[in-house]
Amino acid sequence: MKALILNGSFEGDATAERVRAALIAELQADGWEVEHMLLREQKIGNCAGDFYCWIRSPGMCNVDDANRDIAEAVVHSDLMVYLTPLTFGGYSSALKRMVDHQIQNVSPFFQQVQGETHHQKRYRKYPDFLALGWLEQPDAQAEALFRHLAARNGVNFYAKTMVSGVVMASQGDEELHVSMRGWLDDLRNRKSSGVPALPVIAEQNGAGGMRRAVLLVGSPRTRKSTSGSLGGYLLERLGAQGVQVETIYIHTSLRSPDRMEALFEAVDAADLLLLAFPLYVDSLPAPLIEALERIAARRAGSKPAHPQRLAAIANCGFPEARHNDAALAICATFAQQAGFGWVGSLALGAGEGIVHGAALNDLDGRAIPLKNSLEMAADALLMGQPIPQAAVDLMARPIIPGWLYRLAGIYGWREQAKRFGAHKMLKRQPYL
Repeated sequence: MKALILNGSFEGDATAERVRAALIAELQADGWEVEHMLLREQKIGNCAGDFYCWIRSPGMCNVDDANRDIAEAVVHSDLMVYLTPLTFGGYSSALKRMVDHQIQNVSPFFQQVQGETHHQKRYRKYPDFLALGWLEQPDAQAEALFRHLAARNGVNFYAKTMVSGVVMASQGDEELHVSMRGWLDDLRNRKSSGVPALPVIAEQNGAGGMRRAVLLVGSPRTRKSTSGSLGGYLLERLGAQGVQVETIYIHTSLRSPDRMEALFEAVDAADLLLLAFPLYVDSLPAPLIEALERIAARRAGSKPAHPQRLAAIANCGFPEARHNDAALAICATFAQQAGFGWVGSLALGAGEGIVHGAALNDLDGRAIPLKNSLEMAADALLMGQPIPQAAVDLMARPIIPGWLYRLAGIYGWREQAKRFGAHKMLKRQPYL
């Protein structure tokens, strides 16, 4: 039996080392062959969001770095383990960078799973899944969110058994070993963890008189992204009412010290911070998580100079907007931990098929509900109110029935692959 440990810990994290040591000891005591990968030491680029792993080189990322080796190791494992500090209730950016690349191990084609649209299997067999996180102190909200996210990942990666666990930094070594044995027993007995409901995170009212709003776009497509189009339309509405607005693209800022310093200064000066991003494997793209980690670290132990609010817009490639729920709960948890008032979010399903990076004003009548939703959200935010439920419902309204979307996907993915001469390779299994 082969166990693959994907370790997303940060350097200098003593709890991470204790969790790793206890887990490996218990796995080896049970007879597992263990492969441990410390992800921060691996060369793994950010997912480009180009879907080349589906339409150009099916089943294999277009970028030849350690992500391919890890994807292959996952296919040949009996157990996949995520190790991570709970980062706003989700995964660390180091772990999430690899998770984003795991879409190469599933098919672009769709099927219905538990009443939702998901991607089909690429391989006949997938490993069981164990997600282990740790906290410095108890946080029921973050723990429930982490377990919910892990359960959704288990569905998307077709794990027969999915177990999640959370430990506290204060736990002694023997207590850690007892917990590990319990989780491994659950795996052995095919006892999957339950799926806790997402925590309900209260939204806050604030004062009107917004002066400055900053949009952080988390898509690698930057200006030509659906995220940029949705967030930009809301920002235009605010700007038309005299608000000073600024758009910053995470992917072009993250590796530049000067641009990151400008981002920090813009965030500190903002009355409203707006996040807009595509859904990547049930969560935020890794670069956006990294940016939020750095913003939170910079603000740790200090209070903002003036009241600040945060809202988010997520869009996914599935027809059901609820796929975005865990990611938006992570945004709300970040807001709480970084000193922002949470003022709500909007979630869009299957928006890429309509928006595809175009300005909303250049689109046909199908974009009218999106514009109306964003206008309602902007008007409420200008008055110091959270995004209204009517705007949420309008944005989330299905654009196309699920069955039709899944059927159209067969044709759509094949047509895209034809451009690269790969349409007869869409179901290949390169790691076998």
